[in-house]
Amino acid sequence: MQLQASQRRTKIVATIGPATSSPEVLRALIEAGATTLRLNFSHGTHEDHQRNIRLIRQTSFELNQPVGILQDLQGPKIRLGRFENGSIVLKPGDRFILTSHSMIGT
Repeated sequence: MQLQASQRRTKIVATIGPATSSPEVLRALIEAGATTLRLNFSHGTHEDHQRNIRLIRQTSFELNQPVGILQDLQGPKIRLGRFENGSIVLKPGDRFILTSHSMIGT
């Protein structure tokens, strides 16, 4: 006996990323039983997330299968932005300037 979507209490969550964001893979995930698709908002651009949301909604519509979208937001963490040499490591006692101006760090 298969339960209707409205009768299910358990959600099967699949994370969507670069390897899983094609229409074919989204379709396969939903057909395999994924009921909620998670987007990690710590990574990717607004355009990436917008594209993924559109693809999820379109695929959900085509399959006539409701799918939840979980937007996973980063917790309390300071993101510093871009650095001249890719990244830096701060050690206790190192001095730095924290600014709200957009610039390449050194």
